Amino acid sequence: MNDIYRIATAPEGLAPNEIQAALDEALANRTLHKVLLLPPDYTRYHSNAGFITNHLYHRLVDQGVEVDVMPALGTHVPVTREQWDDMFGDIPYGKMLAHDWRHDVVRLGEVPSEFLAEITEGLWKDPVSVEVNRRVMDESYDLIVSPGQVVPHEVIGMSNHAKNLFVGVGGSDMINKSHMVGAVYGMERMMGRDNTPVRKLFDYGMEHFLNHRPILFVLTVTTATGRDIHTHGLFIGEGRSCLTEAVKLAQKTNIDFVEHGLKKCVVYLDPAEFKSTWLGNKAVYRTRMAMADGGELVILAPGVERFGEDPKVDQLIRKYGYRGRLNTLEQFQKPENQDLRDNMGAAAHLIHGSSDGRFTITYAVRDITQEEIAGVGFQPASYEELAQRYDPARLQYGYNTIGDEEIYFIPNPALGLWINREKFEA
Repeated sequence: MNDIYRIATAPEGLAPNEIQAALDEALANRTLHKVLLLPPDYTRYHSNAGFITNHLYHRLVDQGVEVDVMPALGTHVPVTREQWDDMFGDIPYGKMLAHDWRHDVVRLGEVPSEFLAEITEGLWKDPVSVEVNRRVMDESYDLIVSPGQVVPHEVIGMSNHAKNLFVGVGGSDMINKSHMVGAVYGMERMMGRDNTPVRKLFDYGMEHFLNHRPILFVLTVTTATGRDIHTHGLFIGEGRSCLTEAVKLAQKTNIDFVEHGLKKCVVYLDPAEFKSTWLGNKAVYRTRMAMADGGELVILAPGVERFGEDPKVDQLIRKYGYRGRLNTLEQFQKPENQDLRDNMGAAAHLIHGSSDGRFTITYAVRDITQEEIAGVGFQPASYEELAQRYDPARLQYGYNTIGDEEIYFIPNPALGLWINREKFEA
């Protein structure tokens, strides 16, 4: 098929019927009996993949096609029924297949150490096993559709496309090592950019191991006002070019420059979306390039109730904490810390979630004790106290004056990347 691109000219984005028409065009002239849909999970609610998946499901079922839906969880917890209904509408919850990244995968091959050394400037030399959920390789599927959002990302630079396969429904070695490759190479060298080392790693996997599978990518570029999603672009294709074009739009739509480093930034985490610091630390990843040295990042996190997305990772975060890149790498190299070496994705997350001492991070929560917050390296605070001063319902996106201080408010860190223009241009 020829790639299908739709780019909105109005700020509210593409209309629902425009999105549906493009999806119908992508399905036209195909003889299909069984289809696998791989949308993101609820943590990517604002991707508009829920609407897209619902339309694809009903369009295909109405034609007599058997359809399975497997959210690309990565290492996240499975989608609950409440989340499913909110994101995917009237698709039966029983149609969900839950991805198990530790057990339900098949090994396709290996990305060689020589290639890793080349793309990381010698910073990483271990080979990487390529694993995906076994259903991706099930030849009974005539088509595999992978919807999702292209947005700045701390591990890969710009999210989605092959990442939805090799991480979203991938296996432990690829998930862990790709995260460490990104952490070692440096997230600030990659965020908001295409063709990063991690992207090249995933491109290699697509070219060498999945090029024969019938995979259709449906990529969105979105912003949101509250729960209202604005789809600025829709890019549908079976190759790499749909991602290339989506990245260009996302770089314009989802990167915000501030003129000077932020002395105080307040970020709100929607409790329906952010239940852990594993997810909530997007507030750290996406703002760190905008923060001034010595500044303070305040994270209002009323729904955060744990650190990791599973008990093992939660335990590792509590043990090692968010204590900076050099400290984490030091702990990673110690022979006695095999638990951290066996969970490279967690080690990378600890690096990403720290400011490396450049600015302070204050976490205001309800359901984790202040002692536990301090124990992982953050400054603790009462949510009620800080939310009274920095009321997210009253603040406007961007600069606000509260008493005698100026703050910068971000209502959802998952939808963008913030950069200090002054430092970036220097």
